[in-house]
Amino acid sequence: MKLRLRLALTAVAVAVPAVFALVQVEHSVRRRTTDEVIIASTLSQMQSGGRERCEAAPETWMVRARSPQRPPWEREGLPDGTGPAAGGPRPGDEGPPRMGTRGPLGRRLPPVNLYPFDGQFVSRNPQAPALDDELRKGVQDDGVGVRRYSKADGALVQDLLLRMPWDGGPCEYVLARRVEPAESPEVGLPPLYVWGVPTLILLSAMVVALGPVVQRLRRLTDEVRASSGSGYEQPVTVSGSDEIAELARAFQQARAEIQAQMAHQQAREQTLRDFLANTTHDVMTPLTVLQGHLAAMQQRMRAGEPLESGLMLSAMSEAHYMASLVHNLGAAARLEAGAPQVQHAPVDLNALVSRVLGRHQPIARPQRIALESGVPATPTWVMGDETLLEQAVSNVVLNGIRYGREDGHVAVVLEKTRQQTFHLRVIDDGPGISEEERSRILERRFRGNEARTREPQGQGLGLHIVHNVVELHGWKMTLAPSEYGGLEVAFTGPLMSPPE
Repeated sequence: MKLRLRLALTAVAVAVPAVFALVQVEHSVRRRTTDEVIIASTLSQMQSGGRERCEAAPETWMVRARSPQRPPWEREGLPDGTGPAAGGPRPGDEGPPRMGTRGPLGRRLPPVNLYPFDGQFVSRNPQAPALDDELRKGVQDDGVGVRRYSKADGALVQDLLLRMPWDGGPCEYVLARRVEPAESPEVGLPPLYVWGVPTLILLSAMVVALGPVVQRLRRLTDEVRASSGSGYEQPVTVSGSDEIAELARAFQQARAEIQAQMAHQQAREQTLRDFLANTTHDVMTPLTVLQGHLAAMQQRMRAGEPLESGLMLSAMSEAHYMASLVHNLGAAARLEAGAPQVQHAPVDLNALVSRVLGRHQPIARPQRIALESGVPATPTWVMGDETLLEQAVSNVVLNGIRYGREDGHVAVVLEKTRQQTFHLRVIDDGPGISEEERSRILERRFRGNEARTREPQGQGLGLHIVHNVVELHGWKMTLAPSEYGGLEVAFTGPLMSPPE
């Protein structure tokens, strides 16, 4: 359902009860005013000679009442009386006396029949209706008893029992009965100006009030569509302090979140493209060298010549380098794609150091580099991602092997402190790194002069990944010259209680 139709139905739903209430109020005012007119007319009639005539012949009291005094705007154009000057009945009149009156708004009221009653609520007029308890109680409490009821034909009958300003006699009370025919305005709708004008004002006010709301909603709809069409680059500018402004701000928040997700997705896609490009480019060189070594070994085997140990060691070195390169590129993709899915689980650093050194023994042995370790007697437990931590330690150890000297050493020392922290150091006795280069060595793709000379195919990802992994776990990392002339890379972080 359209908003405009919904608002129109709402306006009708509001206007109908309002009109009904106005009609009820108008009917109530009309009845109350009619009662006041009848009471005033009856009292005036009885005090201006009606009492004497009523008490003289209560069984056949046939005096015609005069019109009551009314305001000028109701009095204009009305007859000045309803009977002869003597007040007697017109020829042919029968029954109780009748009083012609004008009701509210100048409307002529139907005839009112008057019936006399004494102090015991007994009438000598045989045509007088019986009085019920409601009328008696009303006149005793308030001086006026009022009762209204409808006949079977729909006519409205109104009885007013009035106490006269004297005591005793057959006319101590007078019953005024008025009968409204079924087609009378009393039982229908009031005049059009009574309910039509307020209804028109109400509907006009609702249209005026709801018009700007519809315009703001249309503007908001257009701006949201325009923002969606522009890839959520165009903002939603509807402002204010109402519910529509709150909806606009909610769209703005949703737009910002969508833009952030789109940027994150683009970053992930770009990282994947970079990873594929780097992997394709970086693996091709060592793969080509490895293929050459394997082809040379195949030719020697066919010719029956013995294999050279240097050729075998070179092939092994290239294969090891490709494996470490792929691992580093994968770790870099995880770290740079946003918040990686880090698995926080207990990790035993003693076992991690043992695995790293065992993995690098085949590459260190041909270069006559000794791998040594010193770890506590009991397991050293930390919380972290075991795969990333092992990759970080492997990168540091591999750098020590790759850039170390022959007959050199690479040592991994793990210690526990009294402050419930660990201190892991990777020490080598290689050429080391200058202080100027140490300040930049953690940057991605940066490689020191010695590294570029010794390993021109290196990508400079190793220590950059190490630094990111350490920051991700909230640890500290330092680079410093070792006491043996090489480089010392240290990690410090909190310990955890042994898992149960």
